Amino acid sequence: MQEWNHPTKIIELDIQQIGKISLFLTIILSVLLVFLNSVVHQDFSYNVSWFGLLFFLVGYIILIVLHEATHLIGFGVFGKVPWRSLDYGFNLKLGVAYATTNEAVQTKAMRKVLILPFWATGVLPAVIAIAINSPLLALLAAWLIAGAAGDFAMIKELRSVDDDAWIKDDPELPKLYVYEEK
Repeated sequence: MQEWNHPTKIIELDIQQIGKISLFLTIILSVLLVFLNSVVHQDFSYNVSWFGLLFFLVGYIILIVLHEATHLIGFGVFGKVPWRSLDYGFNLKLGVAYATTNEAVQTKAMRKVLILPFWATGVLPAVIAIAINSPLLALLAAWLIAGAAGDFAMIKELRSVDDDAWIKDDPELPKLYVYEEK
């Protein structure tokens, strides 16, 4: 593959700003999804228990792992990168989990990679939560949807980039390197 030395554009996100947006969305979506679940099922009673709290914490960790794993699947399926090029972990300094590849992918594929976890770990659990009347799962879904704020910020920045441009993900920071044909 081509050497990627001089990007034509660098997209860098402000992690502090994304955190504020995510917190705001977490609160709003938590209230909305739990309320929607209550309205659909005409059940406005909630039971808070230690088991429920433990279930929420374990579920949140599992869904975060699935969120990042879904990015990896997206890189493989949409970006068609080799599986050996994928990396996954936690950046303790930034307080975020990450999934990345050391290969460049085209913009149209990167958009799909970024949006996939929103559907798989946010919207799908929200639909299931409402279908089975689970306020706890609705709350988890709200947190995961809000947690995709960084992904949506990247997608927003990629709107101005040509579909056929190549994107390289930074392995450590919320940053994308854009390589466009001149």
